[in-house]
Amino acid sequence: MEGDKSESSKDAGTIDSSSPYYIHSSEYPRQMDDIKNILFAKNQICFIDGTIVKLDEKLDLYMQWMRCDGMIKGWLSTTMEKDIRTSIKYANIVSEIWSDLEERFGKKSAPRAYELKQLLIMTRQDGVSISSYYTKLQTI
Repeated sequence: MEGDKSESSKDAGTIDSSSPYYIHSSEYPRQMDDIKNILFAKNQICFIDGTIVKLDEKLDLYMQWMRCDGMIKGWLSTTMEKDIRTSIKYANIVSEIWSDLEERFGKKSAPRAYELKQLLIMTRQDGVSISSYYTKLQTI
């Protein structure tokens, strides 16, 4: 019995690289360009869509869950403008942040769609190069 316990606790500390709880030591927020695609590729999109819910503190994977959730919160916050970052800093878990961002900026948001249309209408080339103007339009 004693051998079984130590073997299982040894396995509990090792995370398979395909697990959503795996975070490589070289990962840091400056690598995030397209957060949703990267989280999908890393098998961690389940943290933002709520598929993996916050675990009970008594479970073995609780600390790994907290670590991943915290890391993804950091990645999200580094990709946001300061005003947006300030408005979500009190969210408890990353799925709450994501839900809030989708509600405010998702394609389903009529006010956001109106705002973007207005920006497009008001955008002018104003002497900048075609590639700069195109980039400005793509950004909107």
